Amino acid sequence: MAALHQHLALLPLLLLLLATTTDALTPDGQALLAFKAAILQDPTGALVNWNATAPDPCAWNGVVCSAVADSTGARRVVALSLPQNRLVAALPASPALPSSLRHLNLRSNRLFGPIPPELLAGAAALQSLVLYGNALYGPVPKELGDLAYLQILDLSSNALNGSLPPSILKCRRLRTLALGRNNLTGPLPEGFGRELAALERLDLSYNRFSGAIPEDIGNLSRIQGTVDLSHNEFSGPIPASLGRLPEKVYIDLTYNNLSGPIPQNGALENRGPTAFVGNPGLCGPPLKNPCSPDAMPSSNPSVPKDGDSSALEAAGGGKGRSKGLGKFAIVAIVLSDVVGILIIALVFFYCYWRAVSSKEKGQGAAAGSKGSCGKDCGCFRRDESQTPSEHAEQYDLVALDQQVRFDLDELLKASAFVLGKSGIGIVYKVVLEDGLTMAVRRLGEGGLQRFKEFQTEVEAIGKVRHPNIVTLRAYYWSFDEKLLIYDYIPNGSLAAAIHGTYMVLGLTLRFTINSVFLVHSFIIHVWIRILIPNSLI
Repeated sequence: MAALHQHLALLPLLLLLLATTTDALTPDGQALLAFKAAILQDPTGALVNWNATAPDPCAWNGVVCSAVADSTGARRVVALSLPQNRLVAALPASPALPSSLRHLNLRSNRLFGPIPPELLAGAAALQSLVLYGNALYGPVPKELGDLAYLQILDLSSNALNGSLPPSILKCRRLRTLALGRNNLTGPLPEGFGRELAALERLDLSYNRFSGAIPEDIGNLSRIQGTVDLSHNEFSGPIPASLGRLPEKVYIDLTYNNLSGPIPQNGALENRGPTAFVGNPGLCGPPLKNPCSPDAMPSSNPSVPKDGDSSALEAAGGGKGRSKGLGKFAIVAIVLSDVVGILIIALVFFYCYWRAVSSKEKGQGAAAGSKGSCGKDCGCFRRDESQTPSEHAEQYDLVALDQQVRFDLDELLKASAFVLGKSGIGIVYKVVLEDGLTMAVRRLGEGGLQRFKEFQTEVEAIGKVRHPNIVTLRAYYWSFDEKLLIYDYIPNGSLAAAIHGTYMVLGLTLRFTINSVFLVHSFIIHVWIRILIPNSLI
């Protein structure tokens, strides 16, 4: 009994000691412990060493502190990074983040609920906020506009709804805006391109944004990679200002409600049709849907509209309506039509006569040449190599390797970044959903080629295996688009190695590389001569 009384007497002392230890923790550490208290589940034990017995939180998992202590002698918390830890929590509504925090990365967890405005108010120094891949819902808080230093905002792959608050335009230092795969609606705020001119990455895909694409979006001169506006409800014409974006930027406008002709200027010039599919109202090149005269922009505003008699009189110098065609003009038109028809009939008759004569001559030929007239009969001769096979325009990806596990839809939906541009096309770095990285070359206007020749040459090149030759894995052919899919080599290009900042090759090594290149070119030429029939070379 005396021992029990002795332990009870020590209990207040232990509580006092624990309180003293907690009070000894820095204010940043106390704020992080309040954040930890909101965590419902921590299956990976990411926060197991977050405890009040530590003198400061700088040694805690996921916490980064400043290198220099402040006036109080304490190092401040500047970053909190806990990605992919399967943390289950609702973000706390009270300020539970250190005021010195600059970077917050909680991507790919199981956070749910809205984004509390109070949480952002307590971290006004935030430069990056990454909450990608959670289950957050509710509106995008307008308090984001109070984060004057914000440069990276990634809220993609959540369930956020509502419209994009105009206050976001106050974040003029924003370089990355990723809001893809949410349920955001409404038009983009007015002045979007003008106020956010520092943007380098823009992803608004898979939402329900509506209205017109802002005219000032062409002000995003620093943008890189892909401007992804796909799978939304944007309507109206494509603004010509999009062409002012850098030429290496890929503009994805697929699956919207856009209409009218596609501007052919700058970054929009010579683009393939894959960037515009899913917009039935679009017309003109590179699509097969021609534009009607009414849809084309008027190049001569002085031309009067139909039914405007006053304009017609003004155009005629005030002398009244212009007279119709005279008798001589009508007779000349009729005679020219008759002469043209007669000439066509004579040409057709001549070709038919040649075909019949060739057939009669072929009847006495050997059995091996029987039926050759059907392919070589004067004007009716048909070059089979000029006509695609019945499966030529198949619009499907052709794999040259059994390891190719993706299809055309997966390839077109993947993230694409421009690697380079040349006279024969553009090369993209494509990252598929499973993380596989490929290099895709889209052939330009110079890639117009008959299907059989294209198929034979590509499949021959695909058989070449050499340590210094990039392997061709698949290809895609259609009348409008031709793609070559290679392995992605992450070591940069030869031009970067020769002229790059970090490594400049000497003359001896350059000569060696040039010699090896010539030898490899000769090997490829020999392979092609062996594998491709002479009739196609």
